[in-house]
Amino acid sequence: MATCGYCGTTILFGGVKDNDLRFCNNECHQKGQVLVVSRSVPKDIVDNQVRQVHRGPCPKCKGSGPVDVHTAHRIYSALVYTSWSSTPNVSCRSCGIKSQIGNTIFSLALGWWGFPWGLIMTPIQIGRNIFGIIKGPDESKPSDKLENLVRISIASQALQDQKTVRP
Repeated sequence: MATCGYCGTTILFGGVKDNDLRFCNNECHQKGQVLVVSRSVPKDIVDNQVRQVHRGPCPKCKGSGPVDVHTAHRIYSALVYTSWSSTPNVSCRSCGIKSQIGNTIFSLALGWWGFPWGLIMTPIQIGRNIFGIIKGPDESKPSDKLENLVRISIASQALQDQKTVRP
């Protein structure tokens, strides 16, 4: 299965392809343009920032870490309309689990009501949340998803700085 080059979400169907990269939707495709810049960020700078984020306080609850990426999956359906998404959250494990539980409850209540995708995708999204709650990222070291998000954040900041310096 393909993975979004920007957010790391698994792409089951469709997506947007751009050369050797694939994105889950147009929003990630636009944000993903920063990936080209992110590939030029020196590894030591990325590693240092990743360690700081991983060992730092949770951005959501301000509690102690470790902090990593916890992806929450949700689905909403209404008759012939179905929309599903996966949202990466940088947080401690407790906040990540709360988000996954909330999205599981939302999906259980509102995911089934579309034909055919609601019936097909609801168990998948719920299963992905349950798997994330049980497994979660390895707390002893930062995940590749966290490294990817930090690398993108550094590149995004560099692009923003370039825009403010130009006349």
